[in-house]
Amino acid sequence: MQDTHHTSPADTAVIVGRWQLFHKGHQTLLNAALATAAQVIVVIGSAYRSRDVRNPFTWEERQAMVQAVLPPDLLGRVKFLPVRDYFDDERWNAAVREGVRRLTAGQGPVTLVGFRKDHTSYYLDHFPTWASQSVQQEFDIDATALRNVFFEGADPDARLAVLRPHVSPQVLAYLQAWARLPVYAQRVAEHLTVARYRKKWAADMYLTADAVVVASGHVLLVRRGGEVGHGQWAIPGGFVDKNERFYTAALRELHEETGFKTLDSTMRHALQASQVFDHPLRSPRGRLVTHAFYFDLGPVRLPEVRGADDALEAKWVPLEELPQLEAQLFEDHAAILDRFVGVYR
Repeated sequence: MQDTHHTSPADTAVIVGRWQLFHKGHQTLLNAALATAAQVIVVIGSAYRSRDVRNPFTWEERQAMVQAVLPPDLLGRVKFLPVRDYFDDERWNAAVREGVRRLTAGQGPVTLVGFRKDHTSYYLDHFPTWASQSVQQEFDIDATALRNVFFEGADPDARLAVLRPHVSPQVLAYLQAWARLPVYAQRVAEHLTVARYRKKWAADMYLTADAVVVASGHVLLVRRGGEVGHGQWAIPGGFVDKNERFYTAALRELHEETGFKTLDSTMRHALQASQVFDHPLRSPRGRLVTHAFYFDLGPVRLPEVRGADDALEAKWVPLEELPQLEAQLFEDHAAILDRFVGVYR
């Protein structure tokens, strides 16, 4: 079942995934890692971020699913390493290496265990100092398809019946209980909204612009309305209109969503930096490329703002509070804010 490239035993085996949701294919990988090493580290990707269609479960909930399939005598052999999305391979690789070093105290050899299934497996080549072990897939299961069943199926019993062959009884019981929580109804509504969104907006790529505005140690955020990211905090921004430039679109959206507007010369002077954010998976709604502009107004009295357009609320948030808000920030907005003002601890 396994293609073992390194025959010497490893003290630690590492498996990497988002585990959204944990199915029997994932369990094959976990079992292979347990057979390889005395200690297993499960890296949980896309941690610390807000819920969305691709990431409906928090990292703690995903950890609970993995722990549910482990017999009591194996629980002590498995450790968990949540790693956030940096949308930067070098930062992500460094975070994984540092997390593993911390959990192993830098002791003993490490083997990276994984499937080589498609382009998403490229991370397996990013840890050349570790041994590697390729595992043959026993189950042809797509987590995206399972999520679609779980969040789009109309009949609760039918949903579970379809999932049953693909997940362990323990995970099925967990999902059944989780579906009774209020968060499940929210995820269902968002899932259906995004599905409609993708049918309506079917172009290969869309362009947006965002405005990161800082004043007196605060950053201006809006709380989203609608069903996609409802209630989550976001950077003011939106789609670029036809014949409109990114900079102009960013200021227009800033005004429409917060009511904030000042002299063009003031904003030109306040502009500190800008960057394009184009990671293909930055938004589950589709291929959205954004150009974000960072303005620092300096030590001024905070301008009055109000939520407008599709924003429920506009608020000046102290910069030191951003790390606590990370899991409530929309899509990749934590990464955008981190680039300009720092969010990650």
